[in-house]
Amino acid sequence: MSDVGPELERQLRLARAGDGTALGQLLDSYRNYLTVLARVQIGRRLQGKVDASDVVQGAFLQAHRHFGQFRGQSQKELAGWLRQILLSNLLNLVRHYQSSRRRDLRLERDLAVELDQSSRDLDGAMFAKQSTPSQKASHREQAVLLADALSRLPEDYREVIILRHLEGLPFTEVASRMGRSLDSVDKLWVRALSRLRRLMREES
Repeated sequence: MSDVGPELERQLRLARAGDGTALGQLLDSYRNYLTVLARVQIGRRLQGKVDASDVVQGAFLQAHRHFGQFRGQSQKELAGWLRQILLSNLLNLVRHYQSSRRRDLRLERDLAVELDQSSRDLDGAMFAKQSTPSQKASHREQAVLLADALSRLPEDYREVIILRHLEGLPFTEVASRMGRSLDSVDKLWVRALSRLRRLMREES
């Protein structure tokens, strides 16, 4: 039995039947989620040399081309499949900027582990998991919901949360990266978390 919600189930069925519009809508529902994951890795490994949205768009183009290979039935399986595509694109970018054509198994393993960890962090590191009515109705994963909420925050709020909670930086490094004083970053972080929690409550 499928554990996707009715709308995702409908989009998945239509996409498998060759409906390009449904496939586009299905993939787009993961845009914010993949963008946050890409943003974390770009911050760690590529120092802002590429834009996360461009990386995600490349992953979506690849997903469009190879959607027939996806055999899963759940949102979790689809998210995992898309993460693998994102991983492949990020590996190619890292190799490009490191001027390395050789396959690096350690890099592949480390990057895969970090992507999975970022997804788990989104899935409950900042907030205790709650089964809200809307989640029960849509079966949306917490990680996807949280990424959608992050996308609705002002840029500086989103940045401080990503740097602190997903990149795991100490406040001193967050302040340096954002060009702010330690005190202002601390206050910004408190406001950002408060706004994010409010958005998550509204989702319920």
